[in-house]
Amino acid sequence: MVSRTVVRGGLVITAADEMHADVLVEDGRVAALAAHGSPSADSWGGSADHTIDATGKYVIPGGVDAHTHLDFPFGGTFSSDNFETGTRAAAWGGTTTLVDFAVQSRGKSLRAGLDTWHAKSDAQCAIDYAFHMILSDVNEHTLKEMDLLVAEGVTSFKLFTAYPGVFYSDDGQILRAMQRSADNGGLVMMHAENGIAIDVLVEQALAEGRTDPRYHGEVRHVLLEAEATHRTIQLARVAGAPLYVVHVSAEEAVAEIAQARDKGLNVFGETCPQYLFLSTDNLAEPDFEGAKYVCSTPLRPREHQAALWRGLRTNDLQVVSTDHCPFCFQGQKELGRGDFSKIPNGMPGIENRMDLLHQGVVEGRISRRRWIEIACASPARMFGLYPKKGTIAPGADADLVVYDPTAEQTVSAETHHMNVDYSAYEGKRLTGQVETVLSRGELVIDRRKFTGRAGHGQYIPRGTCQYLI
Repeated sequence: MVSRTVVRGGLVITAADEMHADVLVEDGRVAALAAHGSPSADSWGGSADHTIDATGKYVIPGGVDAHTHLDFPFGGTFSSDNFETGTRAAAWGGTTTLVDFAVQSRGKSLRAGLDTWHAKSDAQCAIDYAFHMILSDVNEHTLKEMDLLVAEGVTSFKLFTAYPGVFYSDDGQILRAMQRSADNGGLVMMHAENGIAIDVLVEQALAEGRTDPRYHGEVRHVLLEAEATHRTIQLARVAGAPLYVVHVSAEEAVAEIAQARDKGLNVFGETCPQYLFLSTDNLAEPDFEGAKYVCSTPLRPREHQAALWRGLRTNDLQVVSTDHCPFCFQGQKELGRGDFSKIPNGMPGIENRMDLLHQGVVEGRISRRRWIEIACASPARMFGLYPKKGTIAPGADADLVVYDPTAEQTVSAETHHMNVDYSAYEGKRLTGQVETVLSRGELVIDRRKFTGRAGHGQYIPRGTCQYLI
């Protein structure tokens, strides 16, 4: 039996179009779109198993969050959301696909790391998911493994110029990984900060008694993000490889990416809501409250926000992901009392991304279609998921969100669904809210009630980046 759902009467918004249309879903995929009130659309009603009224609402593709860290080991603890709680919270926020990071442990194979993350996520996810691979140890064996992973649908690899002794790779290792990706079609993702220099500044700050959370932002200097961004762009040029710079936070780093793109290079940039809406003012909150906002790259002075929004408008930045890596204030963030370098790096946000970006629409910073582009279509294209994900078109997975653009909400830890004891946006008033979410045609949020389940989400092997020149 074919299951049929009709979503009626909404304004369908994709990265390319806005149209008043009804959407027909058959067996988990979009079967057709037709003008609302047309004979074709009207004919669907009699055979539909389920009809969703979207009158006065937007119908948008499910969000694609291409940067999350669920059940992630860091600083002697683990991020507080696992694959069950994290994917459930994502669904509440209108995200229906995420790409998490599997981690290669030093001295171990990429395969062992990937197997560990499959074991963490199997039968746990409420939405569909895929993996990037963190390369902690670049050597002849792991370079060969990169080819095998690309062939089976793990097509992106993250390296770090930060965290010496943990994830750090030197320029030679980065160059070799980039050369390999140039040959196998993979995409290198770069955490770009000069970790060697940062460690010197950390040591000096602590020796001088500067131990509060705000110093986390000061030692991770804007220029050290810009320098590492510039350096890794040049390494990618030498290797003839594409480069995707994650969690860009500083105006100077945006400028490096823009300059590379002006040369026609395959260089891409991602930013995150925390850099668009929060600042060093939060890091400086008294009574250790600033620890809630410790992440890397760090929050920047407020004046950097305009450059990030401008980069999103001009397409010098293509994607907004969350870098969702939550740690509870009590018992986890508190590990760094008296020493900011011991505060676990990461913030919650998987549930807030779509709503915060819609606030950017409300405030006139981006258009509605650009909202969908940076949150749904571009991440899907960037990481080989499009057009299965990221759009509403015949043949696409029926990952649909009915979004109420006029609903008003106040963000709070008391009402969010992430497994963390604070909200980074506590008390922030937003216009717009997710009402109903379908994942492959199945209701996971039904008029603000969770109807999904752990195990519904499927693992997705990915194609290669669809943006390469």
